[in-house]
Amino acid sequence: MDSNQKLDQAAAAMADRVHPVKTPDPAMPDAAESPRSTTSSKTGGLPARKPGPEPGTYVIQVPKDVVLRQPLPGNAHLSKVYARRAARRRSRCCLCITWLFALVLLLAVAAGFLYLVFRPRAPNYAVTGLSISSFNLTAATVSPVFDVTVRADNDRNMKMGIYYSDASDITAAYDGVTLCEGKWPAFYQPPRNETVFVTELRGAGISLGADVERRLRAAQSEGKVPLEVNVEVPVRVKLGAMKSWTIKVTVKCEVTVDGLRENAVILNRDCHARVKFWGFLGL
Repeated sequence: MDSNQKLDQAAAAMADRVHPVKTPDPAMPDAAESPRSTTSSKTGGLPARKPGPEPGTYVIQVPKDVVLRQPLPGNAHLSKVYARRAARRRSRCCLCITWLFALVLLLAVAAGFLYLVFRPRAPNYAVTGLSISSFNLTAATVSPVFDVTVRADNDRNMKMGIYYSDASDITAAYDGVTLCEGKWPAFYQPPRNETVFVTELRGAGISLGADVERRLRAAQSEGKVPLEVNVEVPVRVKLGAMKSWTIKVTVKCEVTVDGLRENAVILNRDCHARVKFWGFLGL
C-alpha cells in the first residue's frame, strides 16, 4: 500500500470520528419510504413552512374578536329600505305625541278659560228638617221612615246651572248601620237659586245588633242621637250654552237630633260637599 492510500484511509477515519454516521436501525422503516424523514432531511429537522405571499401582495392579520363585514350590494339596499321605514315610523310616532300634547294643552287652556269666565263654585247643601216614624226599638228588626228636608243653595254661582239626576242614592245611618235609603229628585237648578225639597227614605227589616241597639237606646235617653245622611247624586253642569258630561256630587251630613220621633229637633248639623268641576267640555 502506497503512501497516498494510507493518507486517504487516515483522513476517512478522522472524518468518521468527527462526524459519525449513524447506522440505520433495521426495525425502523427506510428513510426513503417516510415522507417526514424526507422533509426533515431537506429542512434540517424543522417543520415545513407555508408558502409566503406572492410578490406585491400584503397579509393583514385581524384579531378574532374583531369582525369586519362588507355587505353585499343587495343587502345594502335592503338595509337602506329598512332604515327609511324605521325613520318614517319614528316620525309618525313623534307626530302623534306632538298632536296629543297639543290636544291636552288645548283642553287645559279651554278649562282655564271657562273657569276664569264662569267662576264655578260648589253649591251649599244642608239638612234643615228630619221627621222619623215607624222606629220601634222593641222589635227584633226595625223598618224606619225618614222624611228629610234638604236645602240646595246655588246662590254663589251667577252663571252656572245644575241638572240633578234621579239616578242618585241617599242613606241615613247610625254608627255605621244603614237605617233607610231613598232618592234625590231630578230637577234643574238655575244660577243664583236656592231650592228646598223633602225626600222620603225607607228601611225594611233592619237588624241593629245588640251593641248598636244598646247605644241607640242610651242616645235616645240622653236626647242626643247622632245620625249620618250621605248623598251621591249625578249632575250635569250648564255653563252658557255648554253642558258637561255627568259628574258626581257627594254630600256627607252629620246631624244630631233630640230623638227618634216625628218633627225631631236638629241640635247640630254639618254638611260637606265634594264636586269636581273639571269636566265642562261636553256640549
